[in-house]
Amino acid sequence: MRAVVVLPTYNEAENIARLLTAIRQASPGTDVLVVDDASPDGTGRIAETTGAELGGVTVVHRPGKQGLGAAYRDGFGRVLGEHYDVVASMDADFSHDPAVLAAMVDAIAGGADVVIGSRYVPGGGSQDWPLHRRLLSRWGNRYTAAALRLPVTDCTSGFRAYRANRLAAIDPGSTTSEGYAFLTELLRRLHHDGATIREVPILFRDRERGTSKMSAAIIAESMGVVTRWGLADAWARVRRRAG
Repeated sequence: MRAVVVLPTYNEAENIARLLTAIRQASPGTDVLVVDDASPDGTGRIAETTGAELGGVTVVHRPGKQGLGAAYRDGFGRVLGEHYDVVASMDADFSHDPAVLAAMVDAIAGGADVVIGSRYVPGGGSQDWPLHRRLLSRWGNRYTAAALRLPVTDCTSGFRAYRANRLAAIDPGSTTSEGYAFLTELLRRLHHDGATIREVPILFRDRERGTSKMSAAIIAESMGVVTRWGLADAWARVRRRAG
C-alpha cells in the first residue's frame, strides 16, 4: 500500500534529521510530508537538506506557528489528493517509534480504517513519565472515551494510520480544534461515520531533545471541547429516541 507520514514540526532541529532517517530505514517505501511552522531554529531548512539526501520527503514551509490542528489540516489536504492508500501521523520528537509504522500500515491492509498507536492496551505503556502525568493522561483518555462513547483507550495518541479514503470522507479540512482536541475531533467523526478503529500497543517515550509543546491551556481546551461534544451527542440521542 502506498503510504505517507504527515509530520508537523516546530523547533525540532535536534530531532528532525535523525527522525527522517529512522522513518526511511524502518519503512523504506513510505513518503514523508513535513509541515513546518517557520521554526526559528531552522527545522524546515534541516528537513529540506535531509529530505534531498533521502528522497521521498517534501517540506511545506508555513508562515508562522498556527497550531497542531492547522498543520494537520494543511498536511492532510495536500496528501489526500495524491493517490495514497494510507495517511499516517506521528510526533517529531521520537516519542513514537518509527519501527511500528509498518505494522500499522499492515493493519490497514488487513481491514482497519484507523489504527492507533496506543499506550493503554496490553503491551503498551509510557516511559520516563512522572506519576502525575501518567494519571492525568489516563484520566483524560478515559473521560474522553466515556463522554463521546468511543471504543478507544488512547484517544489523544497522535501516532496513527488512516485509510486515505476514510479520512477524506470526514473532510478533516472542516475541523476547527487545535492541540489534542483536533485528534479527538477526527476520532469522533470517524466513529460516527462507521470507521473500523483498531489499536496496537506502543511504548511512548518522553522526548530527550528539544522542548515539549504541551501546556495547561492545551489540556483545558481539549477537556472543554470534549465536554461540549459529549453533551451535543447526548442531546442528539435523546432527540432520536423521541422521534
